[in-house]
Amino acid sequence: MLFTPALSYAFTDPYAVQYLRGLAEVAERHETGLLLVPLAADPEGALSAVQNAAVDGFCFYCVPEWYRAMAAAQARGLPVVSSEQPGESWPDAYFVGVDEVAATRVAGEHIVHLGHRRIAVIGDYLSTDRATRLLSVPAPEDLPSYVSRERLRGYRDAFRAGGLEWTEIVTVNAHGNSREEGAAAAAYALDRAPRPTAVVALTDILALGVLDAVAARGLQPGRDVSVVGFDDIPDADGAHLTTVRQPAFERGRIAGALLLEPPTDPAGRHVVLPTELIVRASTGPAPTRGI
Repeated sequence: MLFTPALSYAFTDPYAVQYLRGLAEVAERHETGLLLVPLAADPEGALSAVQNAAVDGFCFYCVPEWYRAMAAAQARGLPVVSSEQPGESWPDAYFVGVDEVAATRVAGEHIVHLGHRRIAVIGDYLSTDRATRLLSVPAPEDLPSYVSRERLRGYRDAFRAGGLEWTEIVTVNAHGNSREEGAAAAAYALDRAPRPTAVVALTDILALGVLDAVAARGLQPGRDVSVVGFDDIPDADGAHLTTVRQPAFERGRIAGALLLEPPTDPAGRHVVLPTELIVRASTGPAPTRGI
């Protein structure tokens, strides 16, 4: 399994942990081991590992399409499954994922229907310059990360359909997918005048940080500022976070099955799983006073 964050990410990120559990379940059934290769810390070393590792196949998780490791994996002629990229980009690879655009479009429509007009978006990989915070609103097509690009496209579609100009949206780049980064990025949005009445984060981890920043300013989620996440990790329920649910464990399990139990039907090479908007107390009608 290859992924871009640090190795500890696979054991600390709630969504990644569930995904890895699903993958491991299939590996155990086949009495097969798992080799975890983080790409970002040592890209050349990781590339060498891909080129030389004694493995039967590759699973790519959170890997931007410009990483050389993907081409190196395909060059070996071994099975490849991607959990983040559309299968059409890599015609020889299996794909298991969700319709990111449709998922965030529904979340965006929820925010628009609540009457919000001042909206901020927070995400990781919204710029190739990781030091940048506040951004001019990027065209989703220009983003380096497939997931960020597709999720932003869904929000753009929903906001435009609701009569909002995409250039009006405040966009903040997080320097990683962590709760601390979510809070730091949220500060750039919440301390602006006029303050956004809604903040949508591209992951639940970032959204939990947004909730921290909202509380630190004496504001109430759902009343003063609405907050939306993505993933529906276990902590989302306790935080009353409105979010998009996607099946992490099932996604990992299917990824393992595609590698170790490959389908005979070509249609089975590309698996799109369902998502669901889970509405909780962190979203509510746009405030009309005191903002």
